[in-house]
Amino acid sequence: MPKEGLPFFPTDKVLSQDEIVQLIQNFAEMGVSKVRITGGEPLLRTDVVDIVRRIKSVDGVNDVSITTNGLFLRKKAKALKEAGLDRLNISLDTFKPDVYKKITRGGNINQVLDGIAAAAECHFKKIKLNIVLIKGQNDDEVLDFLHYTKDHDVNVRFIEFMPIGNSLRTWQKEYVGLKNVFETCDENGLKYHPIELSGNGPSDNYQIEGYEGSFGLIHPISSKFCENCNRLRITADGYVKACLYWNEEIDIRKAIPDKQEFRRLIQKALDNKPLNHEMAMAETDRIIDKAPTWRHMSQIGG
Repeated sequence: MPKEGLPFFPTDKVLSQDEIVQLIQNFAEMGVSKVRITGGEPLLRTDVVDIVRRIKSVDGVNDVSITTNGLFLRKKAKALKEAGLDRLNISLDTFKPDVYKKITRGGNINQVLDGIAAAAECHFKKIKLNIVLIKGQNDDEVLDFLHYTKDHDVNVRFIEFMPIGNSLRTWQKEYVGLKNVFETCDENGLKYHPIELSGNGPSDNYQIEGYEGSFGLIHPISSKFCENCNRLRITADGYVKACLYWNEEIDIRKAIPDKQEFRRLIQKALDNKPLNHEMAMAETDRIIDKAPTWRHMSQIGG
């Protein structure tokens, strides 16, 4: 989120509940079985529980998850579980209240920690914590996050900072590679081993000996996973993005009621998907819009 904030879309620009459910039904008929609701912040929607319930009832959908900042999770965790939500990803870039307040433009970290505790009581299939490492901001807390997995059955995922919505110079100053996670383990005598977690996520996962939870590494910059990418993103205003990084979008909102046209546009998006986010500029004949996305990460979701 930029310092000056971002304007909210007018209500009529955002997909309605019925549009979302029909969209998911279309995708399910095309073979999609897993759905993740991201943001912005999905728990801001007053109908998010109903959306989860209706999506989970779609024939062919067997896994529904949400990525959230966790601020409203204590109030909604139980209802989401009862609606059929399977898994949760919670953004938590720091344990320090002052740093959290700065990162989130005023958020209260105690609300998030309470939300995580409430979610744990609901026994979701998996709870993951997303930590984007940024130099000078939270890279000194790696050990704290690793220790958090000792008594908490969560998967702490360290994510490389991506140059989305930031100048290249700013990104280069703040980027942190993930090898320091292993270095932190080694320096503190923490023995770890690779593990397999269910799901199709892009993280490499490990567990420290004797710890209840685990940690994962997501490195889109230093070790691209583009060739294994199996995701499409639909923005809140009804555009399909086949690649998170590029400004290539196709408006599919009007096609939601027309399954044939919907399928044609989704196939078009897939056909135009670059081989990877760095090579795309060299493949100008395949790219509709040859610029990085105009949307901030807070508008796209993970």
